[in-house]
Amino acid sequence: MTADGTALLDIARQAIAIGGDLLKNTRPGQVERKGDRDFVTDLDLRIQDEIRRYLADAAPEIEFLSEEVNGPQPDPETADAMWVLDPIDGTSNFIHGIPLSAVSLALVQGGAATVGVILAPFLGLEYFAIAGRGAYSNGHRMAASQSETLEKSIVSLGDYAVGANADRKNQRRVALTTALASSVERVRMFGSAALDLVWVAEGRTDACVILANKPWDTAAGVLIARESGARVTDSAGNSHSFASADTVAAAPSIADELLTLIDDIG
Repeated sequence: MTADGTALLDIARQAIAIGGDLLKNTRPGQVERKGDRDFVTDLDLRIQDEIRRYLADAAPEIEFLSEEVNGPQPDPETADAMWVLDPIDGTSNFIHGIPLSAVSLALVQGGAATVGVILAPFLGLEYFAIAGRGAYSNGHRMAASQSETLEKSIVSLGDYAVGANADRKNQRRVALTTALASSVERVRMFGSAALDLVWVAEGRTDACVILANKPWDTAAGVLIARESGARVTDSAGNSHSFASADTVAAAPSIADELLTLIDDIG
């Protein structure tokens, strides 16, 4: 692969613009059930297909991974270079007319994201980063918040689990919600992992805890959060990777306090 980071970012931003335009200007038609309380729309699939076609033409040597592709997919930890797409992050929000949804695209090389772009078209917000070059919102450099204590922090949570073993998984999520409710300024749940992560990057929130880690949900957002100066780990405090079980991003000054709280709930 010969294209440099700036050229690849330009490709990613153009791809995201295609998806964002469709997301903003198209209502969901057919809605299908993927599993227990988990849905996909015809627009998820259309955005995925149109972005995939664009990327195949613009960078044919790069593999492709997306949430809504059926069948075997490449492994982001072992592929030389791979685009990782979530065509609509926050599909349930989109179906219900809640404007908290985004298109998320990352370029992964050597097991880590090197380019990330997230577009929230209903909010008019675009976020992007190149590894080692900082993170930007609508073209302006971002920095994570300087909150010094959880008591003065807003922390967002990823969605509660659905599907197999949801009740067991949600015991930990409910315990975490309870612990945060008595420790932080406010708890929020946006329904989009991409927005959870970029809003920590932008300093709108001070931390997020997502007790899951799907590559299409987190690849772009983790890079953007890190490039803003946020600390991104798993819930045990280990540096976040695609192998992590979960995802925690926080302002550096509150990260240890938040991780201790998470550890206390088990």
